[in-house]
Amino acid sequence: MHSRASIYALILIVIGTAPASAQTLSVDPKTSLAWWQINPHLGHLWATTCPQDPSWQPGESRGAGFVLDRSKRKEVPIIQVDDPRIPVYPRDGDVTAVCSEAVTGGVVATDTIRWTGVRGTITIRTEYFFNGMPMRDLYARKAVYKTSQYPEVKFYIDSLVDVRRGDTLHANAVGTFEFRGVRTPMSVPVEAWHEAGGLRVVGKFSIPAPELVSTYGVSKFALGLSLGTHIWKTLHLGFDVVLRRSVPGRGD
Repeated sequence: MHSRASIYALILIVIGTAPASAQTLSVDPKTSLAWWQINPHLGHLWATTCPQDPSWQPGESRGAGFVLDRSKRKEVPIIQVDDPRIPVYPRDGDVTAVCSEAVTGGVVATDTIRWTGVRGTITIRTEYFFNGMPMRDLYARKAVYKTSQYPEVKFYIDSLVDVRRGDTLHANAVGTFEFRGVRTPMSVPVEAWHEAGGLRVVGKFSIPAPELVSTYGVSKFALGLSLGTHIWKTLHLGFDVVLRRSVPGRGD
């Protein structure tokens, strides 16, 4: 007959070695968004895939008919000055299911306690980036994103490193960024917490503006004098997504 001490020891061994259940988490497109912002932004160089979000506002140069919420309007420099607010208009307040279905994908985690074995893909459809000036959006799709040939921007997640757990999880998502068919290594600081019935994950990273030409093949002519005269310094990109647990049999 086993002693009580040996039974307790056996329980501890089983608990300590049992793997945490693997999970498949899918992006909820209606509550997820992506954005970009140039620095210096000159008062208008930023975009989102979710202009429906009540926190977002277009820049000083915008299309006719767009109604601004003056109560949420922020002072922004319209000259060549760096703005530490990246993005200028983050999503504030409650997450609501109002976004265009521009962001899709998901992740698989073999251990959701330690967050190991994490792999996945976040996909952004560039046709849904909205700057607030229709003429500028059309030009960006044609000359910068080259949407007809490369309709999506992707971030492939290979692992999470430097994981710091708590009410808010902090980690670096290590993987590959793909833009205009070119893939480059990237590490993205992310934060995650439970919200809106899922796991809300936010992250952002930056690319030196000249690399749009030298690495990703954007025409220097298409980007104009702002890049040629070294006014543009950095392109910031980010995402704010809600991941939900996929239920087998529902096609997630």
